[in-house]
Order: sequence, then structure tokens, then C-alpha cells
Amino acid sequence: MTDGSIIWKKPISLEWLKSFSEGSMVSHLGIEFLEIGPDFLVARLPVDSRTHQPIGLLHGGASVALAETVASTAAYCSVEEGYIAVGIEINANHLRKIVTGWVTATATPVHLGKTTQVWETKIRDDENHLICISRMTLSILNQR
Repeated sequence: MTDGSIIWKKPISLEWLKSFSEGSMVSHLGIEFLEIGPDFLVARLPVDSRTHQPIGLLHGGASVALAETVASTAAYCSVEEGYIAVGIEINANHLRKIVTGWVTATATPVHLGKTTQVWETKIRDDENHLICISRMTLSILNQR
């Protein structure tokens, strides 16, 4: 997407991301931010009782929550101060089941426009199998 330049417009660090997420669904589900790249953001989610369907598999909604968390956080950090990014559409294809361990999501930008952004998130298991792929569209708004 980018020429290797850093896309972040707001100060971003793993410590800030943890603090930013405390007290929200992000912390309730156990999502942890792992890595900030020049044009990507990585987070992981435990596959356990908090994120299981009643039959013991990773809940598709938990995968979508992880994808939306990493994509919307990345989008927020890639817009100028005074602006926010809010999701207007998300889709996900669930490709493989998982019952235990961790899933790791990497969000990368597809489009970084002035009024909209599109992010793709790939979610993989501990063995690097693709579990889910998601695409999210966000609206860029003036923060009020």
C-alpha cells in the first residue's frame, strides 16, 4: 500500500494501545496489541471460554471483533489529530476452525483517503494457518 513510509499521524506505542483499550470490549476479550509496523498493526486474541461458541470453536463474532479492533485502531492512528475513524462496513470470511491457542490479526491499509479508509485484516493461528480474512471500510470524521 505504501512506499515504506510510516503512515501513523498520531503518537502510537504498545503501551498507549494497551491503555487506550482498557475497560472496553478489547480488554474483556483479552485482545493484546503485539506489533506496530510502518504500515501495519498486529494484535492477538486468546481462543478460550471468552471467545468460544457454545460448541467449543472460536466464535465468528470474536474473529470479527478482533478484525474490527485492529483495523479501526490502525485507522484512528493514521488520521490527523482532531479526526477519528469509525467503521461503516465490515465483512469476514471464516476459513478454518480453531478450538484453542491464540489467533493473530494483521491489519494493512488498502485505501487511505481523506474521507474513507479500507483495511484488510488476516487472522492466523499459531501454526500460521489462515483462519479468517476481513475487509473493513471506515469513515473519517472531524472529532467533536
